[in-house]
Amino acid sequence: MNEQNLFSRLRIVLIETSHPGNIGASARAMKNMGMTSLTLVNPIDFPSEKANFRAVSAADVVEKARVVADVDAAIADCELVIGTSARDRRIPWPLLDPRACAEKVVAEQRSGRKVAILFGRESRGLKNEELQKCHYHVNIPTGEGYSSLNLAMAVQVICYEILQASLQEQAETPASRSNQMPGTGIEAENWDMALATAQDMEHLFTHLEQTMIQVNFHDPENPRQLMTRLRRMLNRIRPDQMEVNILRGFLTAINKRCN
Repeated sequence: MNEQNLFSRLRIVLIETSHPGNIGASARAMKNMGMTSLTLVNPIDFPSEKANFRAVSAADVVEKARVVADVDAAIADCELVIGTSARDRRIPWPLLDPRACAEKVVAEQRSGRKVAILFGRESRGLKNEELQKCHYHVNIPTGEGYSSLNLAMAVQVICYEILQASLQEQAETPASRSNQMPGTGIEAENWDMALATAQDMEHLFTHLEQTMIQVNFHDPENPRQLMTRLRRMLNRIRPDQMEVNILRGFLTAINKRCN
């Protein structure tokens, strides 16, 4: 699979970017590494000449950028979502370093799946509810003296590692590659259904929460991190579309019995 086809299913998502120059610089970082699919979630100042100016020869990436209103729209059709996170969370999430993230992305791309990597706001990164939509978090290690990375720097590091992982894979023989679906231990070529998309999972989480409220198992006024932990569990399992349909069918049966 050539680089262009591989990266066509990889989406870099910038969320509520404050400075248009950072959009342009991120686009330049992407194109340096062979990636051109950029999605902007509710950018503060866009379109902007500053973005095109900072992009230099990657102005085409900026001009073709898809602009959406929220994260759900940005990742709806993706089977793997990874969020960048610079700090530890109260409830830990499956965590990758940039190299492991890159290897996972390339393996998913080889299986034909769409992948989104989320980058948050310059001042405060991704919100907890956005990180909870992700299968994995990725953290870029830095020196202890100064850990703050510019947005474009973070994009450059992740995209560089993905390019290196892609080049390494191209150098390998097909027989030496792992065909396992990352995070599942399952051979991708033997699996009978496509993995659930982010949109499929959001519908499941909404249905699950409504049903738990209906049977008085979940109090939304005192959530106790219940939905956060269920999101972590189900995203870690990575169910396929049929499995999600089975779970939702079971929930529907409960809804009917309770009416």
